[in-house]
Amino acid sequence: MTVHAEPTAAPLVDPEAEGVAPALRRQTQERRLRGLVSRLLAADGLQAARLRDAGVTGAEDVGLDDLHRLPMVTKQDLWDHYPDGLRAAPADAIVCVHGSSGTGGRPTLIPYTAHDVDVWAQVMARALGGAGATRRSTVHNAYGYGLFTGGLGIHHGGMRLGATVVPSSGGMTDRQLRLIQDLRPDVLCCTPSYAIHLGEAMHAAGVDPADLGLRVGVFGAEPWTAQMRDQIERSLGLRALDIYGLSEVIGPGVACESLDSGGMLNVAEDHFYVEAVDPAGLPVPDGTPGELVFSTLTKTGMPLLRYRTGDIATLAGPADGSARTLRRMSKLLGRRDDMLVVRGVNVFPTEIEAVLLADPRVSPHYLVVEDRRVSARAELRVAVEPFSDTVDTAALARDLDHALRERLGIGCVVRVLGQGGVPRTETGKARRLARWSAGEPPIPGLE
Repeated sequence: MTVHAEPTAAPLVDPEAEGVAPALRRQTQERRLRGLVSRLLAADGLQAARLRDAGVTGAEDVGLDDLHRLPMVTKQDLWDHYPDGLRAAPADAIVCVHGSSGTGGRPTLIPYTAHDVDVWAQVMARALGGAGATRRSTVHNAYGYGLFTGGLGIHHGGMRLGATVVPSSGGMTDRQLRLIQDLRPDVLCCTPSYAIHLGEAMHAAGVDPADLGLRVGVFGAEPWTAQMRDQIERSLGLRALDIYGLSEVIGPGVACESLDSGGMLNVAEDHFYVEAVDPAGLPVPDGTPGELVFSTLTKTGMPLLRYRTGDIATLAGPADGSARTLRRMSKLLGRRDDMLVVRGVNVFPTEIEAVLLADPRVSPHYLVVEDRRVSARAELRVAVEPFSDTVDTAALARDLDHALRERLGIGCVVRVLGQGGVPRTETGKARRLARWSAGEPPIPGLE
């Protein structure tokens, strides 16, 4: 499948925010940081107590240069204060609640004021505009609607931009294909794993994506590699761009790749000040992988100062030649808690994906398992599917084992399953990583 020819840049939706000189934006960030600190101190909650313990008694005590000395907030803090989290606005100012299912039965719930929803719509409109969407666009939105922020985030931004939004949500793939054929959207929004699923469904139905009019896809909510990008673009015949967000900060729209961002994602840094830190919480230089930390400069429902996301990426300045003067972040390299330590080697699942999808015989469905059922010394198991049932599976397993050993420095147990052997999902995020401990039921074929 050939990707349609696309422009290399899109007009700025909000020139005063996206294209302002960085020095002027920094003045705005300083002012908004002090406003954030004032709101936190006035709310007199956990963050206020930590600020006072750090010697901050008023907004005049802080500036961007001092930020790395201030306390951080973690997801554990939100869990410890469930259900209200760290809400700073009065209950009657909250207009909606979003969040995630959490782990161990502990949801993360985030309250939004009308102001927060307005900011969300602004940054999402910018994100879609940077991807080439316009008022004349039709946006097929196959992110899930509900507590998950994906569906409604795209919806808010598309409507703010003036585009036509098709709120198809997730699942019911046959109906999704019918809507795409009948309404001919030019923008597709969903998780990258569901984009792969849609491409497979189109192929099975005999539908040629070149006949549908799709130009660009905005895919996020799970890490994905350049190799998966290539497969999506070949399968759907569109330009595939990445979007990043998390409900604790706002939802999708925290950062998004644009047509002219050089493969990185523009951060909406006038609203979300970003840092990258090492495991000790100290800043790392641009270009060095670090954990992303965000301060929500303008949020009012649940403002956060220096929220540790657990997401690993690198930061960089604006793209050369782009009208967008925003700082950029790389595609996610992984999550701090997804990092595997196997026989003393640190491994991110995205490193494994890069090896797997570099082999043209491998489909984009895979599962990585950290197996500790026998001992604390982990064994790494990798399940893949071939693109075709004519593939020599024994040769493929040997080749992948060699390639993974070369890339990671450790051996893996590679299993090539039959087509459909790796579990699928039509809604939410694809399951790419499993951890087995004693008593964990095995996945058929992966023993």
